[in-house]
Amino acid sequence: MPTSARKTGYHLLIPGGLITALVVSIARFLPLPPGLQAFLPFYPLLVLGAGLFFGWRFNRSRLLFALLLLVIAERTLALAPAPEFLAALRLLLPLNLALVAGFSERGLFTLPGLLRLLLIGLQPVAVAALHLQRPGLLQEIYRRPLLPGPLPFVLPPPLTEPLLLVLLISAALLLFWLLRRPGPLEGGFVWATGLSCYPLLVASPGAGASVAFASAGLILVAAVIELSYSMAFRDELTGLPARRSLNEALLRVGRRYTLAMVDVDHFKKVNDRYGHDVGDQVLKMVAARLARVKGGGRAFRYGGEEFTVLFPGKDAATALPHLEALHQAIAAAGFTLRDAARPAKRPQQPPARTGSQRLSVTASIGVAERQPGQHPEQVIKAADQALYKAKQTGRNRICGAGEKAGKGIRTRG
Repeated sequence: MPTSARKTGYHLLIPGGLITALVVSIARFLPLPPGLQAFLPFYPLLVLGAGLFFGWRFNRSRLLFALLLLVIAERTLALAPAPEFLAALRLLLPLNLALVAGFSERGLFTLPGLLRLLLIGLQPVAVAALHLQRPGLLQEIYRRPLLPGPLPFVLPPPLTEPLLLVLLISAALLLFWLLRRPGPLEGGFVWATGLSCYPLLVASPGAGASVAFASAGLILVAAVIELSYSMAFRDELTGLPARRSLNEALLRVGRRYTLAMVDVDHFKKVNDRYGHDVGDQVLKMVAARLARVKGGGRAFRYGGEEFTVLFPGKDAATALPHLEALHQAIAAAGFTLRDAARPAKRPQQPPARTGSQRLSVTASIGVAERQPGQHPEQVIKAADQALYKAKQTGRNRICGAGEKAGKGIRTRG
């Protein structure tokens, strides 16, 4: 399965899919004990408080806008469950959530943020004014057929043709955002929209509706936390765990491990000659090869053009064959520079190959095995020194951190 498809599926499942499955399972099959039932009235307030805090702390205006929409929907359903307002909620809430999912993070108290806030705030005012001026118009719009003839299938109540159109447009928008920029918040909006529509479709104000809206908010709060974790512990460009993840892994790794520092050869020259876009593509290619490391190794983006491969519980002699395989895989992959006339996507019938320029990509690797009494920083320093030796002796080779530190390792080019 392609990496992008796996990434999209993961963000669709985590955390939104899991929370939705848990909420539905509890609601349908697992009666709550009395202690948890007493907690339910406070559940929406706790979710709202957590959402406001994380939205402000992490500058996630989409979360704040979505919470505002959910609060408006929950309060309207609880205080004014008239058919007119219910029809307006059914048409407006999914479409608004789908639009908010596509917003860029421009802040709340900026001009774009204030305009979005104004747009959301004017909608309840417009619905109330329309209800006062022309009672029954909202219901008429909600039930009006859109096609000249009958549909080839029967819509079960409360579905109508306008509502079906709104749901299809909302679903298409949510799917578009998820495919365009796969992330936990984009996946969370899919489930939050579906869960928040449930009480509107069954028209059931009360504790159940409040729990459904609160659970939709919880999905988005959890998605923001997951997004913040990914930004802190995972490198955005390559998708590899970042340096902070390496630091935490070294705290848990135990006393026996081997660490390799990997550096892309002549990377600065590639950046200077071909530009940063090509440089980024080279880093992604190298990271993709490192991510496939065997032997229990785990690859990390250390910074710049440097990567780290950690082998927990392995000595240097055991890790060396797997590092040699990585070294050869990087050199064999190379990198073909994209022609200016080359299409962004591969056509179904690609033309015959021309003399496209192929860029040779190699890496230098320094290896160090932890010695008794060494701290992680010392092991990294030893691997760095071995990497420096590899670069000083011609690059495109693997060097160990001395005879004692790297028993069984010799310089390889």
